[in-house]
This record gives sequence, structure tokens and C-alpha cells, in this order.
Amino acid sequence: MWGYVLAFVFAIENINKNPHLLPNMSLGFDLYNALPSDQRTLENCLIWLSGHGKAIPNYFCGSQSKSVAVVSGTTWSISAQMGTLLELYKFPQLTYGPFEPLLQENSQYPSLYQMAPKETSLPIGMVLLMLHFHWTWVGLVASEDVKGIRFLSELRGEMERNGVCVEFVEMISVTERSYLILDIKYLLRIQESSASVVIIYGDTDSFLGLNFYRWTYVVTWKVWITTSQWDFTTSEKFSMLDTFHGTLTFSHHHSEIPGFKHFLQTANPSKYPEDFYLTKFWYINFDCSVSKSDCDKLEGCVPNASLDSLPLHQFDTTMSEWSYYVYNAVYALAQSLHEMLLQQAERQSMEIGNKVKFQPWQLHSMLKEVHFKKSAGEQMFLDDKRISEATYDILNYGSFPHGIGLRVKVGQFVPQAPRGQGFSINDEAIEWAIGFKEMPHSVCSKSCDPGFWKTAQEGKAACCFDCTPCPENEISNETDMDLCIKCPDSQYANTERDRCLQKVVTFLAFGDPLGAALACTALWLSLLTAVVLGIFVKHRDTPIVKANNRTLSLILFISLILCFLCSLVFIGRPNTATCILRQVAFGVAFTVAISTVLAKTFTVILAFKATTPGRRLRQWLVSGAPNSVIPTCSLIQLIICGFWLGTSPPFVDRDTHSEPGSIIIECNKGSITAFCCVLGFLGSLALGSFTLAFLARNLPDAFNEAKLLTFSMLVFCSVWVAFLPVYHSTKGKAMVAVEIFSILASSAGLLGCIFVPKCYIILLRPKRNTLMGLRDKTSPVGR
Repeated sequence: MWGYVLAFVFAIENINKNPHLLPNMSLGFDLYNALPSDQRTLENCLIWLSGHGKAIPNYFCGSQSKSVAVVSGTTWSISAQMGTLLELYKFPQLTYGPFEPLLQENSQYPSLYQMAPKETSLPIGMVLLMLHFHWTWVGLVASEDVKGIRFLSELRGEMERNGVCVEFVEMISVTERSYLILDIKYLLRIQESSASVVIIYGDTDSFLGLNFYRWTYVVTWKVWITTSQWDFTTSEKFSMLDTFHGTLTFSHHHSEIPGFKHFLQTANPSKYPEDFYLTKFWYINFDCSVSKSDCDKLEGCVPNASLDSLPLHQFDTTMSEWSYYVYNAVYALAQSLHEMLLQQAERQSMEIGNKVKFQPWQLHSMLKEVHFKKSAGEQMFLDDKRISEATYDILNYGSFPHGIGLRVKVGQFVPQAPRGQGFSINDEAIEWAIGFKEMPHSVCSKSCDPGFWKTAQEGKAACCFDCTPCPENEISNETDMDLCIKCPDSQYANTERDRCLQKVVTFLAFGDPLGAALACTALWLSLLTAVVLGIFVKHRDTPIVKANNRTLSLILFISLILCFLCSLVFIGRPNTATCILRQVAFGVAFTVAISTVLAKTFTVILAFKATTPGRRLRQWLVSGAPNSVIPTCSLIQLIICGFWLGTSPPFVDRDTHSEPGSIIIECNKGSITAFCCVLGFLGSLALGSFTLAFLARNLPDAFNEAKLLTFSMLVFCSVWVAFLPVYHSTKGKAMVAVEIFSILASSAGLLGCIFVPKCYIILLRPKRNTLMGLRDKTSPVGR
């Protein structure tokens, strides 16, 4: 309060000294207390209006009124109480307290002007402060009045939009007289809360201030965020154990007024002997005594006493924003008076000695148009529509031993600045609250590291969550991510699930150990088949070769070589040509091989069943009917393959899911139905060959190969029956390797079971490869 009065006096003195503002006129003033009581506030207003020591409504006791306007504050409620009464007289009222939208309603308070800027961006600035320090779990304390409720509503809305949660809300009554019990209740709830940051909104004239004043020596281990309306620097002794040490305050930005510092240094009761308030202040703070000879004089004061020598809790020589608004209010009134006098001078010539006479309500037209530059160059308006938005300084309060208390500017919030540039703060300059050696944390749950995502805890606020590892092939590369990000198909998640790695393109290549082994095996078996073919060609005129249809054996050798070689098409990087060729070559080569086996089985059966001359079966054998099986079956398979290639041919595909770190280049079958038809036709031929060979197995061994055909088809069918489940249970290169292995194994089974025993006789038992040998072997049967 003392700072407001001195700023008021300083403004009036400067105006009276200014020859260009209100020349030949001096301003005077009266001071009245505005106590936090509706009755006392209205009583003082009536005393002033009546011009007498008693409050006499609607009556003026003086000879003439010299008052032209009222400067009121500091709370909006006091201004509203006074405004209701002053509006009856259309008396101008300039309030220097915080801006209040309710006072902006011209229908109720048309004679009231607010000096403070609008505070609609204050919730945004506080939330930006929380986001800067990653405080997402805070407590709220506010006065239970219209202003406090509105602020909490706006603040909570802004917090929700930015992901900041409220742990508790305490509304403290502004009218409760017996606040001792309530004080303990509030204190316990705040101390027991897990939030390290608490926002306080209110003013020290309400019972919110009275409650918190009692906490000066109670350590709550909290970081307080508040506004300059709530002045907590009232403790008589400063120490590091002050519960408000480290408080962050949002204060209206304002410039220093030139000369005010010097004015405070020289202000004393001897300079202003008529100022009762200054005398009382001096008496209280400088150990003065009252003179026995003159009760209005002080003596025995501290030598060289001055206001700037007092500690912060007794008097703050730094001009507060409210003192700044008091100064501007006086200047606004002086500017309006000056303009009105100029207008009167233009309308009429004033005789010497005439006094200026006007009514206070005549100032309204001037006040609504008032426009001047403040000390820092900012534009000053009293029109509600042109009042600017407040700019904030963020102050850090520190309480230190030996009576030292400091407010240090650590940041700024400029709502009018471009987005992202209006908020700045110096973290290193902040003195944190008791118990915090570094920046405090105020969260409900610890942050989720990269590789995890936040999952809400049922029944709790959004800021309370559990950290869950990201699913397979999904990552989170930042802390506290709400959802994991799926890696692109060309990438995969690392084991920590915090970044995506590029997948390696893979296929069964000739350079791979597996691919090289299969390729060598295929070439070796092809070479072995060619060797066996050479042996049979060399011994083509021997009975064992002639007895089993040399032509069919030659066709079977060639088809087996093609079967072995077609497996090579499955190795290497797939392309459209190889994808088509591998399936067609596989289907046709195996069809020729199995149909050849079927034809050989028919030949054996016809040879032993058509013993009677003239029978139809003998005609079939003589005409070479079994040999037609091969082209017929091959034509059917070619038609199936042609239909496959014409409707949905195989194509190159990329498998990005089977192996986490690889992109598998493979051949997509295209039409699965056509592929199954190819395998089904091969299976039907194999099953038919196996059945016929099994039925002819008891015929004499020396003259037919029925048992060998039976064993060969048994091996062939076993390989492909085992192939189906294994093929469908593998992925990538292993799937191709299984198919190649099945091709090689089944082809090798045919080669080994049919021709190896015959090579054994041709090479190692040549005596058995004669007609005499054959007769000797079949003699028991002949008998």
C-alpha cells in the first residue's frame, strides 16, 4: 500500500512541476482507506462525498467540491463497491487493480476506467511454463470468488488441451472468518499431494492471503506459481526455510519511471509533514519515538533512515505494476483535465481571476478519448475496446539469511509475439524451492523411454499411465509417445524398438552355402544320370537293357536329367522369366518322367498278360500303345500350364513380413488353384504308376522291372507327401530349398531304384546279363 501512495504523490508532484501540463494550476488529493469490508468501504466513500467527518448520503457539507475523479484499487471487488455508489453521481473512477471483465460492462459501470491491461493470456503463459519444465501433474488453489472460478475454468481448459493434468483443486473462501481450522485442512491436503507444483490465484486482501500468510515457516516442499496480485513477502525474517522460496510469479511487464527511485530515497516525514501515513510508516519501521513537545514530530529514528534501506518484506523500492498503474491513472486524469481546459478556453475568453468551474461528469468525454505515451513509449488508452493484452515478466523469488529477499526476472511471456516466440525463460537463473537441488519433476507417472508407449491407467487421469513395450515391428523414438509407429515395409524394428533398420534383400542365391550345395548336388546328379545313360547306351544290346524297352529308358534318362537341371532355375534372384520357367519346367519334366514310368509299367503288364497269340493285348504291345502315354500325359500338363500362364501367371513378389530383418524376393505362384492342379495331375500319375507296379510286382524279376518300379514310385510318393506340410510351414529361402530338395530327392529316387540294380548287374555281374543267366535265374519258376 505504501508504494501505491508514494507513486500517487510522485505523479502529482511531477505534474505540478510540468509547465506544459495544467499550467497555472496545481493538483491536490485526499487519501482514504479502502478496507476489505463492504460496510467500511462504502462508509469512507460517503464521508468523502459529504465533505464532512460523517457519512451523510446525498449531502455535501463543504462550500464547494474540489474533487474531480477517484483513483481506486487494489481489488476489483472494492472498485465494484465504490463504482456502484459513484455511478449515481457519474463520478469518474480510475481503478489500478487487475483487469476485470465484469467491470467492463458499460451498462453497470460506465463511469469506471481500468488502467491494467487484459489478462486473458495468463492461463496460456502458465501452461507454457509447465510444458517448458515438463510439469504435467499440478495442484490448483484459488479464491472462491467469481474471478478465481473463471480463472480456474480457463486454466483447466488450457491444461487439458496441452496434456497437463490436475491432481487437486482447493477453493478457499474469501469470507470465512474462522479460518484456523480450514487452514490446517488445506495445508494437510496440499502437503500430502504428490504434485510438486502448485498454482495459487487470488489476492492478499482475501482470506486466501490470510491462510497462506500463516505458512511462512512451514516447509511444504512445493514449487509455487502465482501472480503479482498475491504478495507473499510479508515475513519478518528471511531464511532458506521460507516455504515460498523459489516461487515463480507472473508480473505485468512495465518500465521504470525516471526519477522515482530518487524520490523514494529522499521521501521522509520531514519532507511531507502533513502525510500521516508516511509518519506512521516511519514510526513503525525505523524505531522512532514521538516527541513530547510536539506529537506530530518523530525523534530518535535510525540515522540516515530511508526507504531504500528497508528489506523487501518491509518495503520494495522496485516499482510494482500496480504503482505503475497508479502513476498512469494520475497522468490520464491530468491529460483529460488539460484537454478539457483547452476546449473551454477556445469556447470562451476567461477574465483574469476567474476560476475554472466544471462538473466531474464532464471529464468522461475526455477520458474516453485519452491517448498518450507512457514512460516506456507504450500507447495508453482508457477505452475498453482498445485496452491491450498484458505482457508478463516471470519473476523468481528468493528468501535468504540476514534479511535478504530478492525478486529476479528469469523469463518473459509476450502473447502478441509470433507463435513459438513469445515465451522465454532462463533455467539456470532460477533458485528452486527448498528440497530441490535441480529442476523439480511434477508428474503422475515417470516418462516412458523410447521403445515404450503410454497405456492409460483405468479410472485415473490421462497423465497417469503405464509404459508398455511397442508391438513387433513398431517403434517409439521419443519419450512419452501415445502410440507406437509401424516401420515401413522396407524396414524393421530393432530389439530396443526405438528405431527402424533397413531390411536386407535376400533370396536363395548361388553364393549362399545352401544355394551352392543344392546347385552342386543338382549338377552332380545330372552328371551321374548322364553316366548311367552312357552305360545303358554302351550295353544297349544286352538282354537286361533290351528286356525293359530301351526307348522308354532313354526317355526316362533324359527327363531325369531335365528334372535335376530344372532345380537350378529355382536358385538365384527371381525375375519374371525364371518365375514362369521354373514352374513350367518342373511340371512338364516330371510329367514326362512319371508318364514314362507309367508306360514302362504298362509294357511289363502287357508283356506277361498278352502271352496268347491273337489276343488284343498282344496287339497293343506290338503296336507300341504304351508309348502313347507319354505324349498324352505331357499334352494334358501343357494345357494346364497354358491355362495357368494365361489367367494368373507367376510373378516376382517381395515378402516383407516372414523374416523381421529381411525382404525376401520370391516367386508368387499367381493362381494357387493352377499350381494345385499341376501337383494334382503329377500325383495322379504317380499314384497310378505305383498301383500298376504294385499289382505286377510278383512277375518274374529277370524279365521285368515291376518291383523296381514299385520301389521307385514308393520313394517318389513319400517324398512329395512329406513335401506338402514342410513346404507350407517354411518361409523365404527355406521354402525354395525344400522344393528344390524334393525335386532332387524324388528324381534321385527314380534313378536309384530303377537303374542302380541294373548297373550293378551290367558292371559287376556280367554273367547274369546273358540269356543263359536269365534262364538259370528263372528255372524254378519255369518248373
